[in-house]
Amino acid sequence: MAETKQENDKRATRRFALRLPVSVRYDENGQEHTAQTRDVSARGICFYVDSAIQAGSALDFTLTLPPEITLTESIRVRCKGRVVRVESGGSNGKLAVAAVIDEYEFLADT
Repeated sequence: MAETKQENDKRATRRFALRLPVSVRYDENGQEHTAQTRDVSARGICFYVDSAIQAGSALDFTLTLPPEITLTESIRVRCKGRVVRVESGGSNGKLAVAAVIDEYEFLADT
């Protein structure tokens, strides 16, 4: 039975329910949008935005992982990925965007 449940569950890694600020670029003009994460995993992210984005769109985003997660100091991470799902985020009018992370890099403090 556990085997069937795992086959039906698309999530291969643990998600962390984190509310973190994130800057996202996803439209043709490369404009930066401010967003807030809903949850983060090693392979993906879900965040809330005000403006529309299409499933399949490429995006890049930067977020700072806090010491509670890194167990050291805060670490800024730049990621590239693509949108896999967009859904209405609830009563606040924002959209919840789920994206897979294709590549990432840790950024040095400046």
